[in-house]
Amino acid sequence: MTVMTKTDIPLVDLKAQYRAIKDEVRPAIDAVLEGMQLNLGPNVRAFDEEFAAFCGVKHAIGVGSGTDAIQLAVRALGISAGDEVITVSHTFFATVEAILYSGARPILVDVDEKTYNMDLVAATQAITPRTKAIMPVHLYGRTVDMKPLLALAKEKGLQIIEDACQSHGATLDVGGKAGSAGRASAFSFYCSKNLGAYGEAGSITTNDDALATELRSLREHGQSTRYYHPVVGYNARLDEIQAAILRIKLRKLPAWNARRLAIARRYNDRLAGSGVIVPEIPEGGRHVFHLYVVRVPDGRRDALRASLGERGIGTGVHYPVPIHLQEAAGFLGYRQGDLPVTERLANEVLSLPMYAELTDAQVDVVASAVAEFMRA
Repeated sequence: MTVMTKTDIPLVDLKAQYRAIKDEVRPAIDAVLEGMQLNLGPNVRAFDEEFAAFCGVKHAIGVGSGTDAIQLAVRALGISAGDEVITVSHTFFATVEAILYSGARPILVDVDEKTYNMDLVAATQAITPRTKAIMPVHLYGRTVDMKPLLALAKEKGLQIIEDACQSHGATLDVGGKAGSAGRASAFSFYCSKNLGAYGEAGSITTNDDALATELRSLREHGQSTRYYHPVVGYNARLDEIQAAILRIKLRKLPAWNARRLAIARRYNDRLAGSGVIVPEIPEGGRHVFHLYVVRVPDGRRDALRASLGERGIGTGVHYPVPIHLQEAAGFLGYRQGDLPVTERLANEVLSLPMYAELTDAQVDVVASAVAEFMRA
C-alpha cells in the first residue's frame, strides 16, 4: 500500500516572489505615495520607455489591463462592425471579448496539435472579404510561427495584432521579441504573469508613431490635451503604483524566464515515459513557460488532478471550456466538433506548478506524484 505524503506546492506562489523583492518594492510604492502623482506620472512614462526597449519596439503604451490593451489595439486599427478578426478558441475569453466590444465578429479557428497555437492552414482557410485582421495568441508563453503568418497577412492585406499577454520576453521565429511583429501587440500584467503587477495592468506595443499617439489619447478618454477630446476614448490608464512595481520586476524578468525554462526542462526529463504528454521546448527562447502544461490522455486528467490535490499540489486547467462552446459565445453559431483539436485539448490539458521560485526538489516531488499516478 502506498502512503501519500502531504506537501504544499501551489500552482503559483506570488508570496515567494514578493518575499524576494519586497525590499525594493516597498520603497518604490512609498515614493509614489509620498509624491501623490498617481496617474500617468514619471513611473508610467519611464516604464513605457523601458518596456518598449525590452520588446525592441519604438512605443509601449501602458494601460489598465490586458483586456484594455487588446480592446484599444482593435479600436485604433479601425476594426468595427461588419469586420472579421481571425483568432483561436483555445485562449482566455478576453481575447475574443475585446473583439466583440468593437462590434466585429471573431472567427475562431483550430490550433496545432503540437504547439497549441493557431493552425495557420485553418487561419488561411478562414479568410473572407470581411477579414480585417488576424490575432495570433502566443499561448502559455510559446510564440506563434510568425514568418508564414506575416507573409499571409502581407499577401492578403491584413493587419496582425499579437495577443502577447502570456509571452513576456519570448522570442519570435522572425527575430526580436513577442510584441514586435504585429502592427500592434497586447500584453497583460495580471499578477500571475511572468511580468505581473499587484493588480491589473497592461501595455500595447507598436512601431507605428501615429498609432502610438492615438493609443495614448484613447487610454485617457480620447484627450489630446487635458479637457480637449477629439474622439471618445476610455478610462484605461496604467497607474503609477503598478508602473513602479513593474519597473522593478522588468529588470528581473530575463532571469525569471531563464529559471522557468530550466524548470520546464527538468519537468520534461522527470516525466519522460510517464504517460503524460509533455510540452515541446523549441530552440531560441521561443517559450518562456508562463504555464507548464501537460496533456493527460485516456480521460484521466481530472482523476490525476484530484490525486495531486490530495497531496497538496496545486494544478489548473487552461481552459476547460473552449470559447466557441461558451454560453456567452453561443450567438456565433459554433457547435461541438467544429474545432476538434481545441476540444481535445480542453479535455486533456493540465497545468502543473510553475514559477521562478520553484525549487528542483519541488519539481521532483510533483513529477514523482504524476508518474506514480500514471503507473497505477
